[in-house]
Amino acid sequence: MSGSTPIAGHPDLTEMRLRYERASETPTAQVANGFTVLGGLFVALSPWITGFAALTPSLALNNLITGLTATVLGLAFAAAYHRTHGIAWTCPVLGVWTIVAVFVLSGTAITLSTVLCNVIGGAVLILAGLGVMAPAMVSRATT
Repeated sequence: MSGSTPIAGHPDLTEMRLRYERASETPTAQVANGFTVLGGLFVALSPWITGFAALTPSLALNNLITGLTATVLGLAFAAAYHRTHGIAWTCPVLGVWTIVAVFVLSGTAITLSTVLCNVIGGAVLILAGLGVMAPAMVSRATT
């Protein structure tokens, strides 16, 4: 392996970066990034907006961490998609966790507001995450 070219010197690296950069500039990717950020903020703030933070502190903390993680991912996708597209699959996973968390975390009071906030926020993260993944998949399919 001593004669192999490091990835930084690979001749196709510039083309790959340009392809992912073009993919990130599509309207689908931009909308998906925006919904990822907004969905993450909604999940993070929903316990305090709807008032269930004091009722279920474990779910409130979970939503805060999950939501902020999704928000940071959305910002990372918007800023450097060519470097972060490989972890786009984590957004739908965070969305699924957001939906399931209300039912599996101990000490969680299952109320209409907790279920609605987590199901709606989780669904937004799933759909936005799939939208973030779409440009990279299309880009791969056309090469």
